[in-house]
Amino acid sequence: MSRGFSIGVVGGGAAAVCLIDALSRTHSEPGSLTVFEPSPHLWRGRAYQVDTETLKVNATPDDMSVRHGDLQHFENWLETRDKVIGVRASVDHRSGSRFAPRTVYGEYLEQTAYAALGELRRRGWRVDLVGEGVTSASRAANRVLLRTGNGRARAFDYAILCVGGDSPKDVYGLSGTPGFVADPYPVVSKLADVGEQDDVAVIGSGLTAIDIILSLAAQGHQGHISLLSRRGVLPGVRQRAVPFELRHFTPQRMETLAVGRPELTLDEIAAVMRAEFRDAGADLDAVVSEIIRVDLEDPVDRLRRQIHEVDSPHMGLRILQRAVPETGPDVWPRLREQDKVQLLRAHYRTIMSLCCPMPPGSAGVLLELVEAGRLDIAAGLQSITPRAEGGFDVLTAEGADFTADRVINAVNASEGRIPTSAAPLVTSLMRSRVASRHPHGGLHIARPTSQLTANGRPDPRLYGLGNIAAGSLFFTFGIPSLVDRSQDIVSTVLQHAETVRAADTENVLLTV
Repeated sequence: MSRGFSIGVVGGGAAAVCLIDALSRTHSEPGSLTVFEPSPHLWRGRAYQVDTETLKVNATPDDMSVRHGDLQHFENWLETRDKVIGVRASVDHRSGSRFAPRTVYGEYLEQTAYAALGELRRRGWRVDLVGEGVTSASRAANRVLLRTGNGRARAFDYAILCVGGDSPKDVYGLSGTPGFVADPYPVVSKLADVGEQDDVAVIGSGLTAIDIILSLAAQGHQGHISLLSRRGVLPGVRQRAVPFELRHFTPQRMETLAVGRPELTLDEIAAVMRAEFRDAGADLDAVVSEIIRVDLEDPVDRLRRQIHEVDSPHMGLRILQRAVPETGPDVWPRLREQDKVQLLRAHYRTIMSLCCPMPPGSAGVLLELVEAGRLDIAAGLQSITPRAEGGFDVLTAEGADFTADRVINAVNASEGRIPTSAAPLVTSLMRSRVASRHPHGGLHIARPTSQLTANGRPDPRLYGLGNIAAGSLFFTFGIPSLVDRSQDIVSTVLQHAETVRAADTENVLLTV
């Protein structure tokens, strides 16, 4: 491979930044890298667009670093930025932690990506950024053909799909209706014309819904806000950070436990988790109770309780929030299918609400709005219908029927995890029989390498990173998960490229 190997990256969001940074830290021979991204938000994705600084990331800087093995990378970047602009960003007064604005994190992603690309160019790599989407892909001999909307095809030795997530789902068919906001980002423009006294209904109760409420409050909105969803489950409230390391529930322990065995049972996984809790002096039963009773506790009571527990000395939730993203991807593929189905149906959204908690400061604003009578949190949403004279009728299972001037959509993306824009690409891969849909969403991938698989056979030329791996992995979208998977992919690609190069060299010598 004297020309060096070529890599095509489909998607230019946060996942691609993690991947490119990992690649720039290696000492491989120079090759070529092409990134395809049609949106104007290169490197930022949907979540980290240029927007109001009211919106915060929901994790501390050490959990937001894109640099493998360097948890201080983002923190150091923030400190440098503070010195340059001459302003020290405030910390969350309830937890003492710093939660950077989403738009500032987008700056970090941009600068890290361009620094990594600069390093690759310095080492002799050819780098191309293509402002088009990939609409189809196929395999040809030892190459992957990626085609864009204009019909042009480019061939690569390796292709990595980083297509991100989908936009909010329009559950009630309101797109195009006056007063309905289908996608709230960027909020600085999408919510700008919400009247100060407008009554607003927000569909959904996750982190996007919290962003909307915080943004409305920051822009001086005085009307009533109704937070509406089927379950009424808010994200958990992040507790004050306490340094610790997992001792038992680690990827290495799971690998050892699974040696020579096709599957692990939930009981076996629970035994390891109990050991983790026991050594930390934590109460596993309390965490189990937190998960089970989420639909039984009033959402405002739960919010108020969790705010009071920000400084709790009990480590249970902190262990869960570390174990799920760090070891969950190693546990999930080894579970029995019936256990996977049970977890997804009964506890997935609750576990995600606890493992992706909101900053305590954000929770405090929500509670203040509730206590001021300006925010209601309601479960059992049944329908939202436009009124002929303007506005919307809202009906909940409890029989509450009220009107709203504006409806803002914050519904989670569809369970399939494959964004609408990437559907033609995924369809082409399946028709070519080089990829297969996972029954729990996304595409089948091989856990150790993130290679796409079809009929159980991994393809060394095709990889999936991020939400497209949902189903094969339990936790796919957190930055630590993206960093770990990026490292796996880069290591696998370089190893395979070296094997091919050595074989090519041997063939040349044999023919001389």
